[in-house]
Amino acid sequence: MSAIDNAQPAVAHPQGFWEQCRTPMILTIVAGAIDTIGFVALLGFFTAHVTGNLVVAGAVFAKGGAGVWIKLGAIPLFIVAVMFTKIWIDRCSQSGTTLGWLLVGEAVFLAGFMLAGLYFEPFSDPDDVALAVTGGLGLIALAIRNTASKTLIKHISPSTMMTGNTTQFGIDLSNYVRIPSRENGLALLKSGSIVAGFILGALLGAVLYVHMGFWSVLPFLLAVLYLASLSFRKLFI
Repeated sequence: MSAIDNAQPAVAHPQGFWEQCRTPMILTIVAGAIDTIGFVALLGFFTAHVTGNLVVAGAVFAKGGAGVWIKLGAIPLFIVAVMFTKIWIDRCSQSGTTLGWLLVGEAVFLAGFMLAGLYFEPFSDPDDVALAVTGGLGLIALAIRNTASKTLIKHISPSTMMTGNTTQFGIDLSNYVRIPSRENGLALLKSGSIVAGFILGALLGAVLYVHMGFWSVLPFLLAVLYLASLSFRKLFI
């Protein structure tokens, strides 16, 4: 039995909007917030968006500037984190408990990201080792998330890849305009809520960081622990 099967409620019943969209929205809100906090605080470093780090590194390399080694170093670090996460998943039984512990692991690295940021901030040097350590902790947290998205919760759209999700939203919008059926409306609602969740998370992350510094990570860390508790209780939809 897969993790998805184990994670469903024992008694089937009609699901409302919040039950259907709660998990993907929380995941995307957290991803948007952490990526934005990292980008603002760490001088353009992306914790969830590997493509962004490659683009920024290429731009800095072409125009000159600092921080290239940290941006490029994020790629092998991300890959290694994914590898170890996948090895751990393969050694465990495919259950809601496995997913719960992965979310706990994400929360642990988010806590490390927050504490390192509180200790080292403010960051002013793009080549600073402290910046690399802080960004790396956030990167590992989101690497764990991405591995879970590709293995245990494939039924949920990836919460950090907004190009694909925005494309899907456009497709669903086109389908609904052409055929405004209930099925197409639900599909539009789901894809729209994911895109909206990431935007909301990015805005919240930016606003909270301006007022709270790295303490702004805390509410999103707690949100991940909430999802972990749902998984342990087999309520993760």
